[in-house]
Amino acid sequence: RTADLDTGLIERNEAVLFPPPAPVGMELIALAVAALLAREIQQRRIDAADQHSPWTHAGAWRLNGGASRTLRFGCGEQVLDVTLDSNERGSTLIYADQAAPFAYTCQADDLRVNLGTRRAHGQVHLDGDEFHVFHGGRHATLAWLDPLAHAGEAEGEGGKLTAPMPGKVIAVMVEAGSTVARGAPLLVMEAMKMEHTICAPADGVVSEVLYGIGEQVAEGAQLLAFSD
Repeated sequence: RTADLDTGLIERNEAVLFPPPAPVGMELIALAVAALLAREIQQRRIDAADQHSPWTHAGAWRLNGGASRTLRFGCGEQVLDVTLDSNERGSTLIYADQAAPFAYTCQADDLRVNLGTRRAHGQVHLDGDEFHVFHGGRHATLAWLDPLAHAGEAEGEGGKLTAPMPGKVIAVMVEAGSTVARGAPLLVMEAMKMEHTICAPADGVVSEVLYGIGEQVAEGAQLLAFSD
């Protein structure tokens, strides 16, 4: 009414309008871990000829002890590390200097987590590697930082696709002039009794294939020439 106007409202109230994100607590992390484990179970390969094969179980049992797995999530600019220790007696979740027994049940995207004396119930919606966790009236987006998921993408630096270690070429899926999409398998190496698939770092063209099937390659050797 008095036309006493200014544009400083947001600046004066910045602390109220843009509060710092609340820390990610044990319950939120536990729900994200539960969702990750549930997804891995769904994606597990089942042998139709032997549905009870131990190779498809992928559980925590080890011949001489338990299993320890470090999981990493991103939340904004934060990197959150959580350790899951498992043995025949059960699992323990270790996060932010806290340790708690860990067990969960999953029904679709509805999860219930048991952390010893604490319980957590929430929903986790998966969007690729992003976990949208809803718990206690709060929503947090956690990005699953899988160290293997994008390992092949870094091998295309400068248009070069190189051998990660000494080994032998056992398969070549492209030839010079092939147009490929990002992530497409180009070549497979065998090294240290493991297979390594070299993938296209981006959409582009394979300009040259430098090694053939059966040839030995040294660590760091350029395998293919590639252009975006």
